[in-house]
Amino acid sequence: MATSVKLDDNLKNRIQQLANTRDRSAHWIMREAIRDYVEREEKKESFKQEAIASWTEYKETGQHLTGQEIYAWLDTWGTDKETGVPECHE
Repeated sequence: MATSVKLDDNLKNRIQQLANTRDRSAHWIMREAIRDYVEREEKKESFKQEAIASWTEYKETGQHLTGQEIYAWLDTWGTDKETGVPECHE
């Protein structure tokens, strides 16, 4: 699928300078930038959807962990007394 993007001259020049510095084509720089952006936005959307699902589940069940419980659990990580995930409760 061929796609065109209109860029102002300033941005085109900046991309070309970066391409020259990296010994890459301007096309490669733009493709990498778009790929990075899309991956970052997909991760943000996934995080948002996970948060919405967690909030919905909490509202339906009341099951949760307090911040203090999470911090206490995380404090065990990497120690001889490392524990498993605490059980949720109402």
